[in-house]
Amino acid sequence: MEGSYKKNVLQSFIIDSNEALDFKLVREPSDVDNDETTFKPEMSHQIFGENESIFGYQNLKISLYYTAGKLNTYLGMNYSKKVDPKQFEGATADDVMGAITPKLPPGYMTNLDDFLVTLNKEQSFKPPGELLSTYSINKGTNTTDYKGSAAEKNFELYSCTIEEPSFRSYHERLQTFLLWYVDAASFIDVDDDRWRFYLIFEKYPCDGSHRYALCGYATVYLYFAYPNKTRPRISQFLVLPPFQRVGLGAELLNTIYRSFLKDSNILDITVEDPSEEFTRLRDFVDAQNCKKLSSYSKEKLQQGFNAEMVEDAQRELKINKKQARRVYEILRFEATNLADVEEYRAYRLDVKRRLNIPYQKEASDYKKLQKALNAEELRSTLSTSTKEQRIENLDKQYQMLENEYRHTLERLAATK
Repeated sequence: MEGSYKKNVLQSFIIDSNEALDFKLVREPSDVDNDETTFKPEMSHQIFGENESIFGYQNLKISLYYTAGKLNTYLGMNYSKKVDPKQFEGATADDVMGAITPKLPPGYMTNLDDFLVTLNKEQSFKPPGELLSTYSINKGTNTTDYKGSAAEKNFELYSCTIEEPSFRSYHERLQTFLLWYVDAASFIDVDDDRWRFYLIFEKYPCDGSHRYALCGYATVYLYFAYPNKTRPRISQFLVLPPFQRVGLGAELLNTIYRSFLKDSNILDITVEDPSEEFTRLRDFVDAQNCKKLSSYSKEKLQQGFNAEMVEDAQRELKINKKQARRVYEILRFEATNLADVEEYRAYRLDVKRRLNIPYQKEASDYKKLQKALNAEELRSTLSTSTKEQRIENLDKQYQMLENEYRHTLERLAATK
């Protein structure tokens, strides 16, 4: 009975690390006690392990606060009770601060009063780099901001390189957000001068003037493309939770695109290991842009994918061939009358023919190996799928794609 009791008590010292963490972008001292300014991480396994749990505390709260513009950082923690090793056979509490602090650049604060004093420096903060574009929401409408007051919101988007004065130390603070929002995140080698940085700030009124609050950022690496071109690759892309669902992701991606459009040296733009969320955003932005191209007209879409679409998307929008094909499928789905049995069937077959290409290659490889290997060697070398398995897999793949395309088209319809 005693063992069971101890086990139950120990269970009460296990905390969900995502729940324990509170983030804030602090604009004024009152934000610290305002629950509405708090936001949570999407993940914490990169700091606290796959289980995303912390042992040894009850009612644990970890505070990771940043001043909204300069990103001066505060880290603190409090709890109601800590496990006593004497009572529980040497069980010790996890070192929470020791897990987080190696990821923070020097200069973070552990005293909240010291942190609040740094808010006085926010008025002198100006975004680094070159202003590329501005973006507004709620223009002329009576909506409310997170503090409940009616507000139009104005945003500015900038680009810069690591050579920008004081950006190196700013980037060290900026990139710490990746650990909590981008899976398999790694800090980049900023000494490589082929990196480009894109940042979004909200420009908000304060004391008769205005200040800036970071909303998100992206990094792009300029890869060499044979023989003499450049192929930018979007590496990291993040819009912070308080600023999501208002179109900033699309605006940031379009700003990145526009920054390369007039450069004839740019071949096309690729993306490194895109998340599902980013793939949805990219599909939406690319489909919205391709709809304006004559080669993606309804009539041409129904005639099938062609070289003109590839060339137009690359020349006009720097979209690569693989993505141009995906956008074609999205827009052809929109142009397809699903009530017309033959038209819908023709669309499905067109997509499935593309999906079937890897299976055709597998069959071709199998035939080549048949000539070179005996039956036993063949079995151990290549696992071929049966025709039934292949058809079933194609159907599953197609259904997943159609669902993704439907979501993209719903968003496109909502922006008309």
